[in-house]
Amino acid sequence: MTARARFFPFRRTMLWLAVSLFALAATPAHAAQPVLRVLAWPGYAEPEVVESFEQQHAVRVELTVVTSDASLWDKINTHAFDVFAVNAAELQRYLAANLVQPLVTEDIPNTRKQLPRFRDLGAIPGLMRNGKAYAIPYTYAQMGLIYDRRQFPNPPRSINALWDKRYRGKVVAYDGGTHNFSLAAQSLHLDSPFRIPPEEFPHAAARLIELRRNALALYTQPEEATHLFLRHGAALMFANYGMQQVHLLKEAGADIGYVIPQEGALAWLDCWSITHNAQDPQLAHDWIDHLLAPQASRFLIERQGLSNTLSDEDNDQPQGKAVWLQPPEDTVWREKLWARIRSGDRLSRVLAQ
Repeated sequence: MTARARFFPFRRTMLWLAVSLFALAATPAHAAQPVLRVLAWPGYAEPEVVESFEQQHAVRVELTVVTSDASLWDKINTHAFDVFAVNAAELQRYLAANLVQPLVTEDIPNTRKQLPRFRDLGAIPGLMRNGKAYAIPYTYAQMGLIYDRRQFPNPPRSINALWDKRYRGKVVAYDGGTHNFSLAAQSLHLDSPFRIPPEEFPHAAARLIELRRNALALYTQPEEATHLFLRHGAALMFANYGMQQVHLLKEAGADIGYVIPQEGALAWLDCWSITHNAQDPQLAHDWIDHLLAPQASRFLIERQGLSNTLSDEDNDQPQGKAVWLQPPEDTVWREKLWARIRSGDRLSRVLAQ
Protein backbone atom coordinates (compact mmCIF):
# COMPACT_ATOMS: atom_id res chain seq x y z
CA MET A 1 0.00 0.00 0.00
CA THR A 2 1.42 3.40 -0.99
CA ALA A 3 1.70 6.38 1.31
CA ARG A 4 -1.08 8.13 -0.64
CA ALA A 5 -3.40 5.14 -0.18
CA ARG A 6 -2.75 5.11 3.56
CA PHE A 7 -3.57 8.87 3.86
CA PHE A 8 -7.07 8.75 2.38
CA PRO A 9 -8.64 6.57 5.15
CA PHE A 10 -6.97 8.73 7.77
CA ARG A 11 -8.30 11.89 6.13
CA ARG A 12 -11.82 10.42 5.93
CA THR A 13 -11.64 9.50 9.61
CA MET A 14 -10.53 12.99 10.59
CA LEU A 15 -13.27 14.51 8.45
CA TRP A 16 -15.90 12.32 10.19
CA LEU A 17 -14.59 13.32 13.60
CA ALA A 18 -14.68 17.01 12.67
CA VAL A 19 -18.28 16.77 11.45
CA SER A 20 -19.30 14.86 14.58
CA LEU A 21 -17.69 17.37 16.91
CA PHE A 22 -19.32 20.25 15.03
CA ALA A 23 -22.71 18.58 15.38
CA LEU A 24 -22.19 18.11 19.10
CA ALA A 25 -21.11 21.71 19.51
CA ALA A 26 -24.16 22.93 17.62
CA THR A 27 -26.52 20.88 19.80
CA PRO A 28 -27.83 22.65 22.94
CA ALA A 29 -26.22 21.21 26.07
CA HIS A 30 -29.61 20.42 27.61
CA ALA A 31 -31.17 18.87 24.50
CA ALA A 32 -30.64 15.29 25.65
CA GLN A 33 -31.15 16.12 29.32
CA PRO A 34 -34.46 14.97 30.83
CA VAL A 35 -36.81 17.77 31.87
CA LEU A 36 -39.27 17.76 34.75
CA ARG A 37 -42.08 20.30 34.39
CA VAL A 38 -43.24 21.47 37.83
CA LEU A 39 -46.22 23.71 38.66
CA ALA A 40 -46.21 25.07 42.20
CA TRP A 41 -47.11 27.92 44.53
CA PRO A 42 -44.69 30.66 45.67
CA GLY A 43 -41.98 29.36 47.98
CA TYR A 44 -42.76 25.67 47.53
CA ALA A 45 -39.58 24.87 45.60
CA GLU A 46 -36.70 27.10 46.65
CA PRO A 47 -33.71 27.49 44.27
CA GLU A 48 -31.46 25.30 46.44
CA VAL A 49 -34.08 22.55 46.45
CA VAL A 50 -34.43 22.67 42.68
CA GLU A 51 -30.67 22.74 42.18
CA SER A 52 -30.01 19.76 44.46
CA PHE A 53 -32.70 17.74 42.65
CA GLU A 54 -31.21 18.60 39.26
CA GLN A 55 -27.75 17.53 40.42
CA GLN A 56 -28.90 14.29 42.03
CA HIS A 57 -30.97 13.18 39.05
CA ALA A 58 -29.05 14.80 36.17
CA VAL A 59 -32.19 16.57 34.94
CA ARG A 60 -33.43 20.08 34.33
CA VAL A 61 -36.44 21.41 36.25
CA GLU A 62 -38.81 23.83 34.57
CA LEU A 63 -40.61 25.53 37.46
CA THR A 64 -43.78 27.55 36.88
CA VAL A 65 -45.38 29.45 39.78
CA VAL A 66 -49.12 30.08 40.12
CA THR A 67 -50.95 32.44 42.44
CA SER A 68 -54.57 31.27 42.32
CA ASP A 69 -56.63 28.09 42.04
CA ALA A 70 -58.15 29.43 38.84
CA SER A 71 -54.70 29.92 37.29
CA LEU A 72 -53.63 26.44 38.39
CA TRP A 73 -56.69 24.88 36.74
CA ASP A 74 -56.16 26.84 33.55
CA LYS A 75 -52.48 25.90 33.23
CA ILE A 76 -53.05 22.20 33.85
CA ASN A 77 -55.75 22.23 31.19
CA THR A 78 -53.81 24.20 28.59
CA HIS A 79 -50.11 23.39 29.16
CA ALA A 80 -48.00 20.28 29.71
CA PHE A 81 -46.78 19.59 33.25
CA ASP A 82 -45.56 16.49 35.07
CA VAL A 83 -46.11 17.24 38.75
CA PHE A 84 -48.02 20.01 40.54
CA ALA A 85 -49.08 21.26 43.96
CA VAL A 86 -52.80 21.45 44.65
CA ASN A 87 -54.94 21.66 47.77
CA ALA A 88 -56.95 18.63 48.79
CA ALA A 89 -60.29 20.29 48.04
CA GLU A 90 -59.33 21.46 44.55
CA LEU A 91 -57.89 18.03 43.77
CA GLN A 92 -61.43 16.73 43.31
CA ARG A 93 -61.81 18.73 40.09
CA TYR A 94 -58.70 17.15 38.64
CA LEU A 95 -59.83 13.68 39.64
CA ALA A 96 -63.23 14.21 38.04
CA ALA A 97 -61.56 15.37 34.82
CA ASN A 98 -59.06 12.46 34.81
CA LEU A 99 -56.13 14.90 34.89
CA VAL A 100 -54.10 13.05 37.54
CA GLN A 101 -52.74 9.53 37.85
CA PRO A 102 -52.48 7.20 40.85
CA LEU A 103 -49.29 7.36 42.89
CA VAL A 104 -47.01 4.48 43.82
CA THR A 105 -46.39 5.39 47.45
CA GLU A 106 -43.62 2.79 47.70
CA ASP A 107 -41.65 4.97 45.28
CA ILE A 108 -41.84 7.88 47.73
CA PRO A 109 -39.92 6.50 50.74
CA ASN A 110 -39.79 9.84 52.56
CA THR A 111 -43.51 9.50 53.28
CA ARG A 112 -42.38 7.23 56.13
CA LYS A 113 -40.89 10.32 57.80
CA GLN A 114 -44.19 12.21 57.79
CA LEU A 115 -46.30 12.67 60.90
CA PRO A 116 -48.79 9.81 61.42
CA ARG A 117 -51.80 11.99 60.59
CA PHE A 118 -50.35 12.66 57.13
CA ARG A 119 -49.18 9.11 56.46
CA ASP A 120 -52.71 7.77 56.73
CA LEU A 121 -53.94 8.98 53.35
CA GLY A 122 -57.25 7.20 53.73
CA ALA A 123 -58.07 9.37 56.74
CA ILE A 124 -57.68 12.60 54.73
CA PRO A 125 -60.80 13.28 52.66
CA GLY A 126 -60.28 13.42 48.92
CA LEU A 127 -56.78 11.99 48.56
CA MET A 128 -57.81 8.46 47.62
CA ARG A 129 -60.23 6.96 45.15
CA ASN A 130 -61.00 3.27 44.61
CA GLY A 131 -58.21 2.32 46.96
CA LYS A 132 -55.56 4.34 45.09
CA ALA A 133 -53.71 7.44 46.31
CA TYR A 134 -53.63 10.52 44.11
CA ALA A 135 -51.84 13.06 46.29
CA ILE A 136 -49.20 13.33 49.01
CA PRO A 137 -49.58 16.03 51.72
CA TYR A 138 -46.87 18.70 51.68
CA THR A 139 -47.86 21.86 53.60
CA TYR A 140 -50.86 23.46 55.26
CA ALA A 141 -52.06 26.72 56.80
CA GLN A 142 -55.05 28.55 58.21
CA MET A 143 -56.25 31.76 56.54
CA GLY A 144 -56.61 34.18 59.42
CA LEU A 145 -56.67 37.97 59.75
CA ILE A 146 -53.53 40.11 59.86
CA TYR A 147 -53.98 43.47 61.56
CA ASP A 148 -51.90 46.55 62.28
CA ARG A 149 -51.53 46.82 66.06
CA ARG A 150 -51.38 50.62 65.89
CA GLN A 151 -54.81 50.84 64.26
CA PHE A 152 -56.52 48.12 66.30
CA PRO A 153 -56.67 48.79 70.04
CA ASN A 154 -57.96 45.23 70.36
CA PRO A 155 -57.52 42.33 67.92
CA PRO A 156 -60.44 41.84 65.50
CA ARG A 157 -62.65 38.95 66.55
CA SER A 158 -64.86 38.31 63.55
CA ILE A 159 -64.43 37.85 59.80
CA ASN A 160 -66.89 40.74 59.53
CA ALA A 161 -64.04 43.12 60.40
CA LEU A 162 -63.17 42.98 56.70
CA TRP A 163 -66.44 44.79 56.02
CA ASP A 164 -66.12 47.33 58.85
CA LYS A 165 -66.62 50.76 57.28
CA ARG A 166 -64.28 52.30 59.81
CA TYR A 167 -61.47 50.68 57.82
CA ARG A 168 -62.71 51.55 54.34
CA GLY A 169 -59.73 51.96 52.05
CA LYS A 170 -57.47 50.20 54.55
CA VAL A 171 -58.39 46.57 53.91
CA VAL A 172 -56.27 44.31 51.70
CA ALA A 173 -58.36 41.49 50.22
CA TYR A 174 -57.49 38.39 48.23
CA ASP A 175 -58.23 38.26 44.51
CA GLY A 176 -59.96 34.88 44.26
CA GLY A 177 -63.62 34.04 43.88
CA THR A 178 -63.63 30.57 45.38
CA HIS A 179 -62.32 31.63 48.78
CA ASN A 180 -64.05 35.02 48.79
CA PHE A 181 -67.49 33.47 48.40
CA SER A 182 -66.65 31.20 51.33
CA LEU A 183 -65.77 34.29 53.38
CA ALA A 184 -69.05 35.90 52.37
CA ALA A 185 -70.90 32.75 53.44
CA GLN A 186 -69.16 32.89 56.82
CA SER A 187 -70.08 36.54 57.25
CA LEU A 188 -73.72 35.69 56.46
CA HIS A 189 -73.63 32.78 58.94
CA LEU A 190 -74.67 30.24 56.31
CA ASP A 191 -74.62 26.56 57.25
CA SER A 192 -71.62 25.81 55.03
CA PRO A 193 -69.14 28.17 53.38
CA PHE A 194 -68.70 25.60 50.61
CA ARG A 195 -72.35 24.90 49.81
CA ILE A 196 -74.10 28.19 49.16
CA PRO A 197 -77.79 27.61 48.30
CA PRO A 198 -78.91 29.19 45.00
CA GLU A 199 -81.24 31.58 46.82
CA GLU A 200 -78.30 32.84 48.92
CA PHE A 201 -75.96 33.62 46.03
CA PRO A 202 -77.41 37.15 45.50
CA HIS A 203 -76.76 37.93 49.17
CA ALA A 204 -73.22 36.52 48.99
CA ALA A 205 -72.51 38.48 45.79
CA ALA A 206 -73.84 41.67 47.35
CA ARG A 207 -71.60 41.04 50.34
CA LEU A 208 -68.55 40.76 48.10
CA ILE A 209 -69.46 43.96 46.29
CA GLU A 210 -69.34 45.61 49.71
CA LEU A 211 -65.96 44.00 50.38
CA ARG A 212 -64.60 45.28 47.07
CA ARG A 213 -65.71 48.80 48.01
CA ASN A 214 -64.10 48.50 51.44
CA ALA A 215 -60.78 47.25 50.08
CA LEU A 216 -57.87 49.45 49.09
CA ALA A 217 -56.43 46.69 46.90
CA LEU A 218 -56.61 43.03 45.91
CA TYR A 219 -53.62 40.71 45.81
CA THR A 220 -52.67 37.27 44.52
CA GLN A 221 -49.08 36.75 45.71
CA PRO A 222 -47.82 36.98 49.32
CA GLU A 223 -45.01 39.38 48.37
CA GLU A 224 -47.51 41.61 46.62
CA ALA A 225 -49.70 41.61 49.73
CA THR A 226 -46.74 42.63 51.91
CA HIS A 227 -45.94 45.55 49.59
CA LEU A 228 -49.55 46.76 49.54
CA PHE A 229 -49.97 46.47 53.31
CA LEU A 230 -46.83 48.47 54.07
CA ARG A 231 -47.00 51.03 51.28
CA HIS A 232 -50.60 52.05 51.96
CA GLY A 233 -50.57 51.76 55.74
CA ALA A 234 -53.29 49.11 55.69
CA ALA A 235 -55.14 48.22 58.85
CA LEU A 236 -56.38 44.73 58.04
CA MET A 237 -55.73 41.91 55.60
CA PHE A 238 -57.24 38.53 54.84
CA ALA A 239 -54.24 36.18 54.92
CA ASN A 240 -54.85 33.71 52.13
CA TYR A 241 -51.33 32.34 52.66
CA GLY A 242 -51.58 32.36 56.44
CA MET A 243 -48.34 32.42 58.40
CA GLN A 244 -46.37 32.85 55.20
CA GLN A 245 -47.64 36.44 55.03
CA VAL A 246 -47.07 36.99 58.74
CA HIS A 247 -43.49 35.87 58.24
CA LEU A 248 -42.92 38.29 55.34
CA LEU A 249 -44.46 41.28 57.14
CA LYS A 250 -42.48 40.71 60.34
CA GLU A 251 -39.29 40.40 58.31
CA ALA A 252 -40.14 43.81 56.85
CA GLY A 253 -40.48 45.27 60.35
CA ALA A 254 -44.27 45.57 60.49
CA ASP A 255 -45.93 45.69 63.92
CA ILE A 256 -48.75 43.23 63.26
CA GLY A 257 -50.91 40.67 64.94
CA TYR A 258 -52.50 37.53 63.54
CA VAL A 259 -55.78 36.01 64.69
CA ILE A 260 -58.19 33.24 63.82
CA PRO A 261 -61.70 34.75 63.61
CA GLN A 262 -64.45 33.38 65.81
CA GLU A 263 -66.21 31.91 62.76
CA GLY A 264 -63.12 29.80 62.14
CA ALA A 265 -60.37 30.18 59.54
CA LEU A 266 -60.50 28.55 56.15
CA ALA A 267 -57.64 26.06 56.15
CA TRP A 268 -55.91 24.36 53.26
CA LEU A 269 -53.78 21.26 52.87
CA ASP A 270 -51.59 21.40 49.78
CA CYS A 271 -50.36 18.18 48.21
CA TRP A 272 -48.20 16.99 45.33
CA SER A 273 -49.91 15.16 42.46
CA ILE A 274 -48.74 13.75 39.14
CA THR A 275 -50.51 14.64 35.92
CA HIS A 276 -52.13 11.93 33.82
CA ASN A 277 -49.75 12.62 30.91
CA ALA A 278 -46.47 13.02 32.83
CA GLN A 279 -43.47 12.33 30.59
CA ASP A 280 -41.59 10.39 33.26
CA PRO A 281 -43.80 9.31 36.18
CA GLN A 282 -40.84 7.85 38.05
CA LEU A 283 -39.01 11.16 37.90
CA ALA A 284 -42.17 12.87 39.17
CA HIS A 285 -42.26 10.42 42.10
CA ASP A 286 -38.60 11.25 42.77
CA TRP A 287 -39.51 14.95 42.88
CA ILE A 288 -42.21 14.40 45.48
CA ASP A 289 -39.80 12.32 47.56
CA HIS A 290 -37.17 15.07 47.29
CA LEU A 291 -39.64 17.72 48.48
CA LEU A 292 -40.40 15.61 51.55
CA ALA A 293 -36.74 15.62 52.55
CA PRO A 294 -35.57 17.81 55.45
CA GLN A 295 -34.13 20.59 53.25
CA ALA A 296 -37.36 21.58 51.50
CA SER A 297 -39.46 20.98 54.61
CA ARG A 298 -37.18 23.18 56.71
CA PHE A 299 -37.39 26.00 54.15
CA LEU A 300 -41.19 25.92 54.35
CA ILE A 301 -40.95 26.93 58.00
CA GLU A 302 -37.85 29.13 58.00
CA ARG A 303 -38.46 31.07 54.81
CA GLN A 304 -42.18 30.88 54.17
CA GLY A 305 -43.70 30.68 57.64
CA LEU A 306 -45.66 27.61 56.56
CA SER A 307 -46.07 24.27 58.28
CA ASN A 308 -44.66 21.03 56.90
CA THR A 309 -45.81 17.43 57.28
CA LEU A 310 -42.64 16.14 58.93
CA SER A 311 -42.72 17.94 62.27
CA ASP A 312 -44.96 19.72 64.74
CA GLU A 313 -42.36 22.45 65.19
CA ASP A 314 -43.92 25.45 66.89
CA ASN A 315 -44.38 28.17 64.31
CA ASP A 316 -46.40 30.65 66.39
CA GLN A 317 -49.61 29.44 64.81
CA PRO A 318 -52.58 31.11 66.53
CA GLN A 319 -55.19 28.92 68.13
CA GLY A 320 -58.67 28.66 66.72
CA LYS A 321 -61.11 26.62 64.71
CA ALA A 322 -59.87 25.34 61.35
CA VAL A 323 -62.48 25.10 58.59
CA TRP A 324 -60.83 22.65 56.20
CA LEU A 325 -61.49 23.45 52.57
CA GLN A 326 -64.01 21.34 50.72
CA PRO A 327 -64.98 21.38 47.04
CA PRO A 328 -67.46 24.25 46.54
CA GLU A 329 -70.84 23.80 44.90
CA ASP A 330 -69.64 25.41 41.66
CA THR A 331 -66.09 26.75 41.33
CA VAL A 332 -66.60 28.03 37.79
CA TRP A 333 -69.70 30.00 38.80
CA ARG A 334 -67.94 31.51 41.81
CA GLU A 335 -64.98 32.66 39.74
CA LYS A 336 -67.23 34.03 37.01
CA LEU A 337 -69.22 36.09 39.51
CA TRP A 338 -66.06 37.28 41.24
CA ALA A 339 -64.58 38.48 37.93
CA ARG A 340 -67.67 40.65 37.44
CA ILE A 341 -67.55 41.92 41.01
CA ARG A 342 -63.86 42.75 40.72
CA SER A 343 -64.47 44.70 37.49
CA GLY A 344 -67.02 46.91 39.27
CA ASP A 345 -70.29 45.57 37.92
CA ARG A 346 -73.52 46.22 39.79
CA LEU A 347 -75.36 43.35 41.44
CA SER A 348 -77.87 42.99 38.60
CA ARG A 349 -75.07 42.58 36.07
CA VAL A 350 -73.05 40.34 38.36
CA LEU A 351 -75.94 37.88 38.61
CA ALA A 352 -76.85 38.01 34.91
CA GLN A 353 -76.40 34.62 33.23
